Amino acid sequence: MKLSYLYFVLFAFLMSCTQVVEEKEVVKEASDETMTEKEITTTIVEDKIKSLGIELPEAAPPVANYVNSVRTGNLVFMAGKGPNKPEGGYVTGKVGVDLTVEEGYEAARLAGIVQLAALKAEVGNLDRVKRIVKVLGMVNCASDFGNQPEVVNGFSDLMVEVFGDKGKHARAAVGMGSLPRNIAVEVEMIVEVY
Repeated sequence: MKLSYLYFVLFAFLMSCTQVVEEKEVVKEASDETMTEKEITTTIVEDKIKSLGIELPEAAPPVANYVNSVRTGNLVFMAGKGPNKPEGGYVTGKVGVDLTVEEGYEAARLAGIVQLAALKAEVGNLDRVKRIVKVLGMVNCASDFGNQPEVVNGFSDLMVEVFGDKGKHARAAVGMGSLPRNIAVEVEMIVEVY
């Protein structure tokens, strides 16, 4: 009789512990939602962009049969973007032939600005960005060029400047024999949002 009572007390104790853990998880989820709503209504990221002296352009419509972005759940898949010059036109040419690595870096940074504009058009507020997840940087270069990572750093460095640790991402930086309209770089990315 005493042993069965002890089992009953132990069972009741374990059940109450489980309920407390579940209640704490619900409270944590609620506080995360509250924090998320607060982040979404701020303009911290856009203020940071302005402090860097960057003015985001209007997101340009696609030049062919595709869309700038596709959102599924909390992931946004961004179409590849090239280096639009603020005064109009693109940075063109092969890096390592027509352009230096430094000029390629600046072209990748310009592609990053175009991506930020397209992302803002998709999500409305860049404070909704939870993480830059994955980046694919394509560099227009000769077959013997091997400094694609240094070029694509222009894009990656910008994402970290703008988003801090949330801008750090997985990445591939590859060379291409050519890119559309002879642009110097094209970069696409996947972004997680709140």
